[in-house]
Amino acid sequence: MGNNDPNKHVIHPSELIGTAPRGMARFNNALALKITNSVGTMWSAYLFALLAFVSLPATLSLVIPALKPHFPTWLISISLISLIAWVAQTFLQLVLLPIIMVGQNVIQGKQEAKAEADHKTLTYLANLQEEQMVELKNQAEILAVIKKHLSK
Repeated sequence: MGNNDPNKHVIHPSELIGTAPRGMARFNNALALKITNSVGTMWSAYLFALLAFVSLPATLSLVIPALKPHFPTWLISISLISLIAWVAQTFLQLVLLPIIMVGQNVIQGKQEAKAEADHKTLTYLANLQEEQMVELKNQAEILAVIKKHLSK
């Protein structure tokens, strides 16, 4: 290993990913990552829980009709329930799920490239350590021979 470039065997993950996406693919990947990282937060979980709880009074009033007078009519209206059902079942499942899958694929690709770069670097370091151990063993043998000759 030369002194001019001590890290020439260390590979950056970006070198293994290949060509970076361009144009619309770059925009799509960036948007998918942004959405995936946003949806994967507790704030999104709180928002989705709030959305689910908005429809709870209507469900309760259908299951237990005696509760119906305790809720405002707008909260148990069919139109609100339909809107929430559309958002939860149609938009979130049909639109958000594929976006999250794209974001996960982008993240997985980066993680695989990093793992490959780490593997190559660690393999190089293991080979270098073996070479160093052989050199140390040879030096120890040479020193033993010198010591033997000096003691005569």
